Amino acid sequence: YECGDGTTLIWISNEEGRNMESNRRKTYTSSGKIIAMYWLPVVAWMIVIFLLSSRHSVTVSPEYFLNFVFFKTLHIIEYAILFTLTTRALYRGGAGMMGRDVYVWAFIMTLVYAMSDELHQQFVPSRQGHLRDVIIDGVGAGLTWYYLSQLLPKAPKKLRNLAKNLDIP
Repeated sequence: YECGDGTTLIWISNEEGRNMESNRRKTYTSSGKIIAMYWLPVVAWMIVIFLLSSRHSVTVSPEYFLNFVFFKTLHIIEYAILFTLTTRALYRGGAGMMGRDVYVWAFIMTLVYAMSDELHQQFVPSRQGHLRDVIIDGVGAGLTWYYLSQLLPKAPKKLRNLAKNLDIP
């Protein structure tokens, strides 16, 4: 129906209205699934890192060097996993990012979390936060960035297919 002021009224039948509402629910459900499937693992892994950082400091050897190498290797692994999960979430989790932007933002988010984790450790008895650890965490994220963007595309097809099935760009 054309109104005199230039606007148009559109009549929607009850059936059309129900279909629109159904589509709205599907969109909401889809975004809920996206959050659960892609962003929940990121948050869960951040919680794991937080809980590990909340523990009192432990040693695995009386030798300082062995403890240092062991725990810094764990830092690299923890943040390589966080980078991978964040990359996956940015790529498939509704952010709509492609290419290099995915890696840049995943790297930034991983480093920001690493800094917050080191700040958190300042308040844990027997723990200390160090800039050195943020750098080591960044090495883990950076090595993973290199692997995902440079080496994985050249990897055997079976490994590339596994990464594709896991939605890793």
